[in-house]
Amino acid sequence: MSVYPSVFSSVTDECFIPLEYDTAMLPDQLAYPFCYDPDEVAIRAAEHLQDHIRLHLEPIYAFGMREDEGIGKMFGVLVVTDNCGKLGYLAAFSGKLNECNYYPGFVPPVFDTLDQQGFYKKGEQEVNVINQKIDQLLNNAGRLSAIAALEEARSDAKVDTDDLKSMIKVQKSVRKKQRADAMEKYSGKQLDDILHQLDQESIKWHYSLKLKLKYWSEIIAKYQLQADVFENEIEALKLQRRQYSAYLQKRLFESYTFLNQLGKYKNLLDIFQIQEDQTPPSGAGECAAPKLFQYAFAKGYKPVAMAEFWWGKSPSSEIRKHRYYYPACNGKCKPILHHMLEGIPLGENPMLINPGMGKSLPVAYEDDDLLIVNKPPEFLSVPGKNIDDSVYKRIRDMYPHATGPLIVHRLDMSTSGILLIAKSKEVHQHLQKQFISRKVKKRYVAIVKGIWSQSGISGTVDLPLRVDLDDRPRQLVCYEHGKPALTRWEWLSSEGDEHRLLLYPHTGRTHQLRVHCSHPSGLQIPIKGDDLYGLREDRLYLHAECIEFMHPVSKEIMVIEVPPDF
Repeated sequence: MSVYPSVFSSVTDECFIPLEYDTAMLPDQLAYPFCYDPDEVAIRAAEHLQDHIRLHLEPIYAFGMREDEGIGKMFGVLVVTDNCGKLGYLAAFSGKLNECNYYPGFVPPVFDTLDQQGFYKKGEQEVNVINQKIDQLLNNAGRLSAIAALEEARSDAKVDTDDLKSMIKVQKSVRKKQRADAMEKYSGKQLDDILHQLDQESIKWHYSLKLKLKYWSEIIAKYQLQADVFENEIEALKLQRRQYSAYLQKRLFESYTFLNQLGKYKNLLDIFQIQEDQTPPSGAGECAAPKLFQYAFAKGYKPVAMAEFWWGKSPSSEIRKHRYYYPACNGKCKPILHHMLEGIPLGENPMLINPGMGKSLPVAYEDDDLLIVNKPPEFLSVPGKNIDDSVYKRIRDMYPHATGPLIVHRLDMSTSGILLIAKSKEVHQHLQKQFISRKVKKRYVAIVKGIWSQSGISGTVDLPLRVDLDDRPRQLVCYEHGKPALTRWEWLSSEGDEHRLLLYPHTGRTHQLRVHCSHPSGLQIPIKGDDLYGLREDRLYLHAECIEFMHPVSKEIMVIEVPPDF
């Protein structure tokens, strides 16, 4: 039964959902999928899908919208035209939905790992059989008895030999005294006889220890042999499991084959250039975007626009906001889509556009040893992978004879405000030590946008952070591998859904203030204009407005303030 009976009655493809839209307003080319704002037609399709999710999926899968009922899900839409020029869209979800790969109206997976008749599920069953055999051997009464006897023999052997060694030590001390006494009282043959007798006693005790060790060694070896019968069988099964799992995994990666409009297929091993025992990122090929393009190319549809959005509760580690739009991830999707979108004209990559073009770099303070600049928003602190223009480059051009690294600390490209520059290597080292020892004090002003839920007017956020390996440069909250990150905040004022805060970072982790504001365990409200953890606007409303440090030469405490322009 169709999920959209009113619109599917005229089409044969259940996944092609017709879309009413002025074709004259369609974009000329597909947006660059890793950094873009969805086109209006993609938003129209996404909102249509969201209505369906609300009415038909939420009653089945809560998406974390009800207490203790899972987390949300990433969905995607791809607006396409069919062979007749008819406009419609395809829908997909990332991963599985209710432990299912198929759902009416959504495109199928690139490869179905849940197919009970497929090699992967059958392979999992084979692995489970091996696991059961291993568990049976691990809990076998004979093995447990042999191990218990072995451990008891080892314990008894240690006690018995330790007692004998202690006795030997005592007897050695006695003989030492007897030798000393004999050498004082006797001489000649009588002394030689006594010393010989003492030597024989020493040999006797040494030999008794040797016999004792041999005795226990033979007993332990007997029980070890009994236990090894089971251990060898277990190790053989584990080797079989490793070899079969490696074969199964390799075959799985080969089965994830991705099609592009040129008719070329590539599997995960080829795309990620996997060698030997390497593996692609976990979940590669399961995201919404590859599913959408795979289906579109297989059906001969032409991609027009796409959008991916999060629906439901955010995960505990990464930041995902309900109904917010997100680009395709860099770690898993970028290599796959690079192949799938071969030959398709894409919009310009914003990351290749110099954000500092036409912007000046005002100097807030300068002396013979250092200077402080007011970095504009969307301006690199240091040269990037593709763009050289930065604070470092401009300062290097302004002061060609300055020594040392110049840049003492950094600001995110999107953050504006105070940046400290050293004119010499010695000054740089002195300032660096102040940062490392956390003697430098910084204050930021930010505008956060949304519903303010904090009860007080000040507080702290303590959430450890690490980079998202699958989607750099995003950061994750991670209590296992994250580095400590602490932020103190103060509320200043509110106007509508916008709230002005002061932020005092006690640590300097990447995106610390942005994550601490937006994360559900933090302030739960993103900084206005945050394109990574909130919603993109004209700029990121985060500004480093004050810095306090000791001047490396004059030893004076410097307090420099540069107010924001918002």
